[in-house]
Order: sequence, then structure tokens, then C-alpha cells
Amino acid sequence: MSSESARGADPVPPPPGGVLWSLSGDIRALLMLPAALTLQVAHPAVGAGVDEHSVFRTDPWGRGERSLSSLQLWVYGGEEAVAEGRRLRRLHRTIQGTDTRGRPYHALSPANYAWVHATGFPVYRHGARYLLRPLNRDQERALYREWLQVGRVLGIHDRDMPQTIEEFWPYYRGMLADEIERTAVVEELVDTGALVPPPDRGPLALRLLLRALWPVLLPPLARFRGFLTVGLMPPDAREAIGLEWTEAQERRLRRFCAVVRMVVPVLPERLRYLPRARRARAAHREAARRGGR
Repeated sequence: MSSESARGADPVPPPPGGVLWSLSGDIRALLMLPAALTLQVAHPAVGAGVDEHSVFRTDPWGRGERSLSSLQLWVYGGEEAVAEGRRLRRLHRTIQGTDTRGRPYHALSPANYAWVHATGFPVYRHGARYLLRPLNRDQERALYREWLQVGRVLGIHDRDMPQTIEEFWPYYRGMLADEIERTAVVEELVDTGALVPPPDRGPLALRLLLRALWPVLLPPLARFRGFLTVGLMPPDAREAIGLEWTEAQERRLRRFCAVVRMVVPVLPERLRYLPRARRARAAHREAARRGGR
């Protein structure tokens, strides 16, 4: 149990200026999220829960918006982060059933809930190599420590997550070897022919325009999404799930990511960072300025 939990104090989100603070609010993190989600649902219990209880088929844009908002709260929400963690646990209390291997599951069982969270670390680590820059040894360790802090915000006990990066990799490899499979939800997420409705968020004029153009836009967008989903997944996870990836695809991914690495850093902050991250960064700078007076 963490020292915070032992004292009965609320867990705290990761610190401003940390690795996760810089990474998760950057728009490039959006490109990593499909890989993380796909790795999550490759677990039979998680995949069954999403298959049977999620609205990702009927409300994909709303589901995505809510998930992104929640994720940003974990890192940048301050006191709101803990409330969001509690809300998520309440939301998952009734999610249960039988997985594809005939085993009963519950969304909040420690092994299942921890796996959903654990997938973020290897995907962030791998994605950073392509879209930002490779993390050095100290940065990797800091990222893992901060990801553990997020886990505590979500109500994951220390006993249910490897507490060091050295303990994480055997756990991760064991999950890939013994649990991970190509579930029905994985198939849907990597299917570039799946029908997705046009976005139903944003200004009316934009929604109408997208609705008119959607038959033309959807096929290339779906191919691009599938390409990034598989390409930005760690190779060992990709292999465990059984997702194909060719050398030609790898070369295309590297070329695309090289362009992203050149373009994003020169964007103004209002375009480079997601809204909640941008506000948190501004508030942190203002607090530092006032503290330096």
C-alpha cells in the first residue's frame, strides 16, 4: 500500500513539469491512443466488457470525447483527478459477465482494472520513440513512477501493479504470453472497412459539411487510423495479438513520424496542446511567476 493510502490521504496526480505532464497533453499523444485502447481490449475480460457494455459502436465520437476528457483529468485535473477516479470506479461497478474463455469477469477485479491502466506505459514509451524522441533511462523511470501515481488516482492499489520498472516487464511479458489474444473488439478496431458515422460534435456548419463528405473521407481516414493503431503498438504486443506489420509499412510510419516531429514543435501552444493541458500549463507558469516575485 502506498504511504498516501496508509495515511488515508487522497492520492495526488503526477507533478507539473514531469514526463507525463509534457507527454499526455501534447496533440501527438492522440495518435498513440488507438494502440493503447486496442492493447487493452486484447485482454479477454476487458474485450468482453467493452463488447457487451460499451457504447463505442453506437456513439463512437461521444465515447472518444469522454475518454479523452477523463484521461486529461487524471494528469491535469488537480483535485478533480481523484473525483474522476472515483466516478470511473462507480461507472464500472455493474460491468461483469463471462469472457471468451468461459471465465467470469468483473471490470473492477484487480487484474483486469490494472491491465487497462498498465497498457498506457508501454504504448507511451514506444510512441514517444516515433513521434517525439526516445526517452532516456531516467525519463522512462520517471514516466513509470508517474503512471503509478495515475493508477492510485484511479483507485488501483499498489499491490495490484508492479511497483518498479524492473518488475513491470516480466508482468507485461507474462500477460502477452498467457492472456492477450485477438478478441472480437480488436478485430473491429483494426478493421479499416468498419462503418463509422460522421462526427456529431462541433459547429453545425462543420457537422453538415462532414456529413456530406463522409462517404469520401471515411475510407482514407479508416486506413490511416488502422495504420497508426498497429504501427504505434509495441512490436511484442503486436505479435502477441497477431497483427501483421510489414517492413514497407514500417518505413512509411517512420517517414510520417519524421514529419510530425518536425511540424508539431514549431506550432503555437494553442495548437500543440490539448485544451485542458494548455490551461494547466498556463496556470502552472502563472503560479511559478507569482512565486518568484
